[in-house]
Amino acid sequence: MGIDETTKVNLLYNFYHSLLTKKQNQYMNLYYVEDFSLSEIAEQLEVSRQAVMDNLHRSVSLLESFENEIGLVKKTQEIDDIANQLDQIVLNKYPKDKELVELVKRISKINEK
Repeated sequence: MGIDETTKVNLLYNFYHSLLTKKQNQYMNLYYVEDFSLSEIAEQLEVSRQAVMDNLHRSVSLLESFENEIGLVKKTQEIDDIANQLDQIVLNKYPKDKELVELVKRISKINEK
C-alpha cells in the first residue's frame, strides 16, 4: 500500500530537514507542518505565491534526492516491517520466552524515538 504525497513529504522532512537551508525549512514548515496555504506563506514572507511554490518544489526535490542517496526512510520502514513480523512469530511460537519477547519489544521501539 502506498502513502499519499503529503505523508511522504512529511516523512522525508522529518528525516532530512536539518540538511535544508534556514529559508527552505521555513517554507517547508509553514506549508507541511503548520498547514499554511501558499497565499498565507506568500503574505507572511512578503514574496509572490509563485516564489513559494518554486521554493517548495525545489525543497521537496532536494528531500527526495537525499532519500535516494541515503535511504533512511526506506531503511526505517524495512526495520518496522521486520520488527512487526518478528513480533508475530515470537507471540505465536515463543510467547513464554521472556528474554526473546523483551528483545522484540526493544527492536520495535527503536524507530519510535
